[in-house]
Amino acid sequence: MKGGFVICNLSSKPPIYALDFDGVICDSATETAITGWKVAQLYWSEMQQFSINNALISAFRQVRPYIETGYEAILIMRLLYNKVNIADLCTHYEQHITTLLTKEKLEITDLKKAFGTIRDQWIEQNEQDWLDKNPLFSGIAEKLRTLAADQWYIITTKQERFVQRILASSQIELAAERIYGLDRGMSKPQVLEALSIKHAKQDIVFVEDRLPTLNNLLNNPALQQLNLQLVDWGYNTLHDRKSIVGTRIRLITQDEFLDVVQSKVTPVALM
Repeated sequence: MKGGFVICNLSSKPPIYALDFDGVICDSATETAITGWKVAQLYWSEMQQFSINNALISAFRQVRPYIETGYEAILIMRLLYNKVNIADLCTHYEQHITTLLTKEKLEITDLKKAFGTIRDQWIEQNEQDWLDKNPLFSGIAEKLRTLAADQWYIITTKQERFVQRILASSQIELAAERIYGLDRGMSKPQVLEALSIKHAKQDIVFVEDRLPTLNNLLNNPALQQLNLQLVDWGYNTLHDRKSIVGTRIRLITQDEFLDVVQSKVTPVALM
């Protein structure tokens, strides 16, 4: 058995693939860091005299596995500017975020709005530059173009309009109603529960790069039949990948993903 995959025919129909976006389809870390920095400069004027550099982006990438929603990048960039130790930031991530939010009296709703606004401005000023900072992982675009339109969804904490632009730039067609993003106001478990009801007679494969998201599904009674996959090319850590041994979460390599996710073959269920 390779990568936890078992070929079987649990359904007469092909499986449904529910794919996370950032860290599975799109390597958005650089763009997220830059957007976070730009918004942070609006909140903290003393940051305006500095420009983001490769060292800051590299530091951000180390923290990226702990981020759940894009607006948190604003706070990360502030903490990095304040010289918070990266290892400590990763170890005590929630504590650092909560402390900064409380100390600065910041509202999450406002941060999310500002994050989206700055992205919109960047796109308006130089869309190609923004797209260049959001490359798809190697081979992903070609694979997604082979999927039947009714075979896959995107489930993300990113705002949907940004996902649509990135997909369109790679000539990937996916109906807007199949993109579940921040605008929906639904958590990933809620989306997956809805899809499980809608596709009750089909296997559903959820492919994600954040282990906490997958762990949050393990004890959900409505999602026990879900096939859970953790990618090894996204925003997670070696510890994350080792810790899934003995669970029903399976690690998938990029090559395995490109080989297994198919549309016109015998259904493949990921066990």
